[in-house]
Amino acid sequence: MASACPPAASTQPALPSGPAVFKTVPYAFILPEILCGTWVWILVAATSVSFPLLQGWVMYVSISSCLISLLLLLSYLFGFHRNSENWKVLDSLYHGATAILYMSAAVLQANATIRSELSPDSPLHYQLNSAASFFAFVTTFLYILHAFSIYYQ
Repeated sequence: MASACPPAASTQPALPSGPAVFKTVPYAFILPEILCGTWVWILVAATSVSFPLLQGWVMYVSISSCLISLLLLLSYLFGFHRNSENWKVLDSLYHGATAILYMSAAVLQANATIRSELSPDSPLHYQLNSAASFFAFVTTFLYILHAFSIYYQ
C-alpha cells in the first residue's frame, strides 16, 4: 500500500516583506548600511571637503549608495519584490558592487585623513576625517556581509 506523498515545499525561503525585513539576515543589514553611510557623508561634508578629488568620490559613493539602499529597503518593506528570485540576484549584485565602490571610497577617505593630519585646521578636520574613515570601513564591511550572506540563507 503506497501512500501519496505531499507535494514538495519550496526549498527557497520566502523573501521578507514589511517589518520582517528588520528581523531577517541579510536584509536586516540594510538599515545599518544606510545609517553608517549617512554618517560618512555628513562627516566628510563637515570637513568642508578639503581634498575635493578624494572626498568628492567618497561623497558620491556614500550619497548614491544611501539613496539606492533606501529605495531597496522601501521596496522590501512594501513587498514590491512579490517573492521573485530575481530580487535575490539583484540584491546580491547591488551589494557586491557597492562593497567594491565603498572600499575604494574608504581607502580614499583614509588617504584624506592622513593628509589632513598636517593641515593647519588640525585637529578638528583630522578627527572628522578619522571618524568618516571609520564609518566608511564599517559600511564597506556591512555591504560585504550583506552580499555574501545571501548565499548562505
